[in-house]
Amino acid sequence: MSTAPESTPISFGAVAAPDDQARRQAVARQEQLTKPAGSLGRLEELGVWVAARQGSCPPRAFERPRVVIFAGDHGVARHGVSAYPSEVTGQMVRNFLDGGAAVNALARANGATVRVLDVGVDAETPNSVSARKVRRGSGSIDREDALTQEQALAAVAAGRDSADEEIDSGADLLIAGDMGIGNTTSAAVLIAALTGIEPVAVVGRGTGIDDNAWMRKTAAIRDALRRARPVLDDPIALLRTSGGADIAALAGFLAQAAVRRTPVLLDGVVVGAAAMVAEELAPGARQWWLAGHRSAEPGGALVLEHLDLSPILDLDMRLGEGSGAVTALPVLSAAVRVLAEMATFGEAGVGGPTADEAVGPDADDQEL
Repeated sequence: MSTAPESTPISFGAVAAPDDQARRQAVARQEQLTKPAGSLGRLEELGVWVAARQGSCPPRAFERPRVVIFAGDHGVARHGVSAYPSEVTGQMVRNFLDGGAAVNALARANGATVRVLDVGVDAETPNSVSARKVRRGSGSIDREDALTQEQALAAVAAGRDSADEEIDSGADLLIAGDMGIGNTTSAAVLIAALTGIEPVAVVGRGTGIDDNAWMRKTAAIRDALRRARPVLDDPIALLRTSGGADIAALAGFLAQAAVRRTPVLLDGVVVGAAAMVAEELAPGARQWWLAGHRSAEPGGALVLEHLDLSPILDLDMRLGEGSGAVTALPVLSAAVRVLAEMATFGEAGVGGPTADEAVGPDADDQEL
């Protein structure tokens, strides 16, 4: 466990806008590729998106995609809001390390590496993953703060530093994942607080809870939301009150990735809730994120609407771990290769559209 928690306020640098010149060049190149304009749908938009984030047209294929999973337990899980006991979090950390989880299999299939960090698991985990551990488990947010102020700052700093470590070692695409029994309850509170939605609209089945557990979860979110509303204007205080070490670290990770101009594929509802807070920590960070998929959790759609993001996939997934984002990775990679490797009409000696036919969909101002 970390012996020197962060105690000074955390600030993130300014978030730069993506490269507009590269974006315009990518839009122009799409219009010259050997296909009718717009015929590859969102693949064309995604290719343009990557080009602007890389500052390069044509864009480069991703060589070092990295998945980083932030693990932590939530005290609210002790009150019957999950179908699984808290012990599963520590067990899953070991499963990640052994390569046996869904995200490991998906990452292997897509050339990504997986790293797991214990920032708040209520169990002993190997030193290799617990060096930045803030505490064992977070407080039960329906009746107490998740973290102290110092712990919240330390968790955000752990996420920030993890982003720096991955980027400095060559990562060209980051995927954030989560693991923590009870974390969808904390995520629901953050989403409800930041969107002004009533608790019942964000409560999902999480790990597959029955109706009685769903009612307990709804009541816990209602009570936690009362505690969250007075600190809405302070993202660190919101994480302290209603998040948890894992979600706070995720927020720091996502904010710093944007500051470092590194694209991120977002996963589901827990990562999405952290992203909403990260946008408050580093305004404009959302420009560097893509939504990998639409979570089956009710809060997932609210996250996407709040951040103005369109998901690449909609497969009714709700596992977490980064699994939905990794599943979307080959689609994003395909979009890059289309833009980079397709021949233009001139290169292929293929007749292009006439002037009247060359009016395709304008990708210039589209947001993903």
